Amino acid sequence: MNERAGETGAGTPLRRGARMTRKEYYAIGEVAELLELKPHVLRYWETQFPWLRPPKNRSGNRVYRRKEIRLLLLLRRLLHEEKYTIEGARQKVEELRREGKLQQVAGAAMDGAMIELLHSELQRLLEVLEPPPAR
Repeated sequence: MNERAGETGAGTPLRRGARMTRKEYYAIGEVAELLELKPHVLRYWETQFPWLRPPKNRSGNRVYRRKEIRLLLLLRRLLHEEKYTIEGARQKVEELRREGKLQQVAGAAMDGAMIELLHSELQRLLEVLEPPPAR
């Protein structure tokens, strides 16, 4: 059901078939599905990274904006791909923030995730379009 992009096992930070429509706010379930994370992981990260505090709507539900999603993609890359510890990721983000590079690096993480997703989708399309080898 939750199909990973890419068949190599590497996957991408964005779920295959995920659509990031132009909305102002995204529910925690939408963000969790988009990033292939469980909602409890997002809630846990909020406790570990004080600057990650998505606002809540009138019903008290978390609502994520694009800026939080970019930061989450950066965290996912640091924690899952670069194998930082929580403390190491916190220090890295603080370092980027002090240097004034956080938004740039977070945007690059989102761009990279989109490129990986597009590459994976193109690979899948090529597999569909290529005729099977002649025997």
